[in-house]
Amino acid sequence: MTRKKEIKLSAYLVGTGMHASSWRRDDAMPGASIDIDYYRTLAQTAERGKFDMVFLADSLAINEESHPNILNRFEPITLISALAGATSRIGLVATASTSYVEPFNLARQLMSADHISKGRVGWNIVTTRDLSGNTARNFGAAEHYELEHRYLRAAEFVDVVRGLWDSWEDDAFVFDKSSGRFFEPDKLHRLQHQGEFFSVEGPLNIARSPQGQPVLVQAGNSAAGQQFAANVGEVIFAIKYNFEDAREYYQAFKQKIAASGRNPDDVSIVLGISPVIGATEDDALRKRKQFEELLTDETILDFLADYFKDVDFTGFTPETTAQEAGLDTLQARNPDYPKHQPVIARENPTLREIYSLIIGSFSGDHLVGTPEKIANTLEHWFNEGAADGFMLMAPGLPDGLEDFVDGVVPLLQERGLFRREYTGSTLREHFGLPIPPNRFRTASEAQAATR
Repeated sequence: MTRKKEIKLSAYLVGTGMHASSWRRDDAMPGASIDIDYYRTLAQTAERGKFDMVFLADSLAINEESHPNILNRFEPITLISALAGATSRIGLVATASTSYVEPFNLARQLMSADHISKGRVGWNIVTTRDLSGNTARNFGAAEHYELEHRYLRAAEFVDVVRGLWDSWEDDAFVFDKSSGRFFEPDKLHRLQHQGEFFSVEGPLNIARSPQGQPVLVQAGNSAAGQQFAANVGEVIFAIKYNFEDAREYYQAFKQKIAASGRNPDDVSIVLGISPVIGATEDDALRKRKQFEELLTDETILDFLADYFKDVDFTGFTPETTAQEAGLDTLQARNPDYPKHQPVIARENPTLREIYSLIIGSFSGDHLVGTPEKIANTLEHWFNEGAADGFMLMAPGLPDGLEDFVDGVVPLLQERGLFRREYTGSTLREHFGLPIPPNRFRTASEAQAATR
């Protein structure tokens, strides 16, 4: 396997930051999640740092225990369309579900955003977890789809969307005023899909974009999710909390990609990181302490009680350990839990630490410190085969992003690990991905070759 020469960098944008107390800081804007000027500034900061992309998550249901920054926020495709006009090079990735929308509508929305951005859009494919218990009811269903059903539906959904994106060959629109021919009829294709979950005629009423199709991003955790990601994902987003787990995951997932018949070098694995950056080690520790002091005991325990629905947290405090609470051996029903359980069983963290682990607000002591310490960690993980890049999930925004751009990025650039300037204009170019061939043109060419 050939090592990529440069680290890939992404920024996870979520209101005032990943930490649930980030909105309570003195300089925070509690309403940031629906402030378009604020998001424009974040995206421009990431672009100033030459990041490959910004990433916008989503949820289709909330409850009283939801993270403050997701209780009141923009719909992601709408938001990236707005951010496209405020930026010129950085990729824009929006999360969209395959479980509660129709392929035709989503194909049109994402391709429209891709044209608006001139080829900088990615689709973070999710099947939607129902952690709050009311997602299905928001869409008129009595129960949420079972995991296996979700991924079977997702595989067909993605195939339909990609087929619709190929409705028009790249040179179909001739705009010949003299002859009155707007397009070449033989270069328009109807999908005519009849499947287990969807029946879609086509064609889509928008052409392919400058990058052909949006980049497919995936973050499946279950066995079914990982297989789906290995089959279709072009950028894989994962969270691992130590080097050994990250490298093991990286190597295993690259093998899974190869087993699915794809080239592992064509797929980038980016790991979520939540560094706390300070001018000195003590400064970084002070920042981390401030986040924790603003987090109420009630917030921690109410969230965990909702997350671990089978556990009675009465009498526990945030300093109760996993073993004392019986979480080290628990096989929780929550589909998000398997990725956390090995860490909890091995390290016996406190409930406070488990909370931070689950919501992704801190990544560990190896990512708390000076810009040089953070850069050293990322360089080690990258060079030793634990990641192709990193997703910055800053505990606090905008300062966490600014500190990384102004402090860590220059160090990575000096070491030849990260670009100094953009060399491409589309998201596919940033990740070294080819423009996907049009399936209908490829099929017709193959038929012609056999005649």
